[in-house]
Formats: sequence, C-alpha cells, structure tokens
Amino acid sequence: MYITLLSKQKNNMKKNKIIYWISTAILALMMLFSAYSYFSNEEVKAGFVHLGFPDYFRIELGTAKLLGALILLIPAIPAVFKQFAYAGFAITFISAFIAHMAAGDAFSHAVMPLIFLAILGVSWFYFNKISNQGPVYINSQLKA
Repeated sequence: MYITLLSKQKNNMKKNKIIYWISTAILALMMLFSAYSYFSNEEVKAGFVHLGFPDYFRIELGTAKLLGALILLIPAIPAVFKQFAYAGFAITFISAFIAHMAAGDAFSHAVMPLIFLAILGVSWFYFNKISNQGPVYINSQLKA
C-alpha cells in the first residue's frame, strides 16, 4: 500500500511537471514572438499607434516580455522573480484586453489576451504545485 501511494505521488508529480512545462513553453514562446514582433514588425508598430500608445511603450513592453519569458524558462531563477513575472504578465494581458476593447476592436481580436491569461494561470498554478512551497507571499506574517 505504501509503495502504491509513493508510485501515485511520483506519477502525479510527473504529470504536474509536464503540464507546467507545456503551459510555460506556450506562454514563453508567445511572449518571445510578440517581443520580437514589437521590435521588427511595422504592423505591430501601427497597432500600438491605433491603441493610442507612444512608441517608447512598445520598446518597454517588448523588453519586459523578453525578460519575463526568460525568467519563467530558466529553472535556476528564484521563485520570487518568477512570481513577479507572472504578475507582470497578468497585468499585461488584462491591460491588453481593456485597450483593445476601448479602441473598438472586435471581441474576437480582444479576447486573445484573455486566452493567454488562462494559460498563464495554468502555468502559475502548476509552478506553485511543483515547487513544494505554494505561492510566494511577501511579508505574509500578520503582526498583532
């Protein structure tokens, strides 16, 4: 019975790691592709103008996406940095949805950031699950 329980735990951990790495790879590849597009694609540059953003924001966002994707992909980076990358991507995806809706874009176009927000949520959930520490909380102790 004890061996069976250990075997199930090992299989669950393996499944969790597979889900984590697949969702993280999809997310990181999309962020790397969009960062590259921000720097090289004139249509993307025009899209930022359409949304009312200044040109320097495109460069800042592309740099942040590049760094965030690398932080999520490199296992040696401490968990607290990964949590900040997850938070930054969540803010980015929510803001992108709002910007597209405010600019009058079609819902089918504006919904893509929400799809990636869901993939981000899966990656974050399984990151916390496989890291054996749960979510990282800064200053989590309450003082009476």
